Amino acid sequence: MRLTSTALALVFAAGLTGAALADEKLPPDQQAKVEAMLRQEGFTKWKEIELDDGMIEVDDAVDGSGKQFDLKLDPKTMAIVKRKAE
Repeated sequence: MRLTSTALALVFAAGLTGAALADEKLPPDQQAKVEAMLRQEGFTKWKEIELDDGMIEVDDAVDGSGKQFDLKLDPKTMAIVKRKAE
């Protein structure tokens, strides 16, 4: 029984850790800054903006020519540090 309790405790702790690292929404002021930067960079629409593992992630950002990208932004500088074509 003790082994089962220990195993359950580990599973529970792992679940909490995973939840803490889950994607989270940006505060409204930071969301507005990211959207303004995206427009300035020529993007016309995007699906989702969230904070994940300390980076801002933008899913399915579409540029002026219709090309779609997933982006990673530095949350301090708002600079695009990774651009992956979809």
